[in-house]
Amino acid sequence: MTTEDSTEQLKRPLLEWLLRKYPDTPKKRAKQWITAGRVSVNGVIVRLPNQSIPDPQNALELLDRRATALDCGVNGWQIHPRVAVLYLDAALAVVNKGPGLLSVPAQHGDLSALSILADFLDGKLRAYDRGLDGRGYSLPPAYRRLVPLPVHRLDQYTSGVFCMAMNPSARQHLINQLQTHTMKREYVAYVEGRAPQAKGTWRNWLRLRDDELRQFVISDAEAKNAGEEAIEAITHYEVIKEFKLTGSREVVTKLRLRLETGRKHQIRAQAAHAGLPLLGDRTYHPKYHGDAPKTSRIDFPRQALHAEILTLDHPVKADTRMTWTAALPKDMQQLEAALRSGHARP
Repeated sequence: MTTEDSTEQLKRPLLEWLLRKYPDTPKKRAKQWITAGRVSVNGVIVRLPNQSIPDPQNALELLDRRATALDCGVNGWQIHPRVAVLYLDAALAVVNKGPGLLSVPAQHGDLSALSILADFLDGKLRAYDRGLDGRGYSLPPAYRRLVPLPVHRLDQYTSGVFCMAMNPSARQHLINQLQTHTMKREYVAYVEGRAPQAKGTWRNWLRLRDDELRQFVISDAEAKNAGEEAIEAITHYEVIKEFKLTGSREVVTKLRLRLETGRKHQIRAQAAHAGLPLLGDRTYHPKYHGDAPKTSRIDFPRQALHAEILTLDHPVKADTRMTWTAALPKDMQQLEAALRSGHARP
C-alpha cells in the first residue's frame, strides 16, 4: 500500500471524527454543532458534517458560541440567490456576488450585496441555502452584532468576489491595501478581437463624465489640463484562450486581467480603448448601443466580466495573506460553451 493510499483510507467525515472525540454526544447534537459553526479544524470553522478529512487529532476543537471565523468553502454559503458568503469573521467578510445586483447601495434603501449581508447578520433574512440536513445553518450569536462596511465595489452587472469590513479599523486597513496596491484582484473577461500580444499592460488617463456614468480615455496633454479630474488607470492582461467564430474572421478572446489601480469602469473603458470591447457591454461596446443591428453582435445580457480571484492581508491577523476564488457564474459558462462550439451568434 502506498503512502497516498494510506492517507486516503484515513479520511473520514468530520462528524465521525467529532463523535470519536465526544463519544457520549448524540449524533444529532454533534451535527448541529458543526452546522452552527462551533467546530474548527486547524483554527478554521468547518460547517459540513460529511466533509471528508484526515484524522485531525488535536487540531479539532469544539468552540463556544463566540466562533472566530466562518470559512464557507469553495462554493460558499448561499444566503441569497445572488449572494454567497465565502468567509466571515469579526473583521472581514468576503462574498461572491451574482450579476445584476449592486455590491454596495448607491442610495439609501437600495438592495445590494452589502445590505443583504447586513440583513442576514441582523436576523432579518434567512439563508437561501438550507444546508445539508434540510434544516438550515444557524449563525453563531457573536456574528449577529457585526455590521458590514464598504471597502471597494463591483459594477452592478459584473459578477464575482469582493470584500467588506466588519469594523472601522479593519475598513481602513483594507482601504490602505487598495491604495498601496497590495490587495490583488483578478478578473476574467470575454472581449471582441485579438490582443496584440499574449501579455501586456494598459496604462491610460481616465476622465469621468459629469454625470459619472462613463469614463473617457484621454491623452497625456488632456490629462495635464484636466488636473485632478484625470486619474491614471493601470491594468495587466494575459490571453487565456481565443475563439474563432464559424463563418467569419471574427475572434473572441478570453482574458485574465489584474488591476493595479481600481477606477470606476476601469477594465471596460480600457479594453474598449484598446480595441477589445467586452461582449455585452452596453456602455463601451458600440455594437450593443440601442441603434446597432442585433445581428452584428453576440447575444449576452451584460458585460462579460467576472471578478475571479481576491487576495489580501487579513486586517487583524498579522502575517496572514488570504485568497478566495469565485467560479464562473452560469451565464458565463454558457457563453464559453457557445464560443467553443463556434456558434455564439443569435
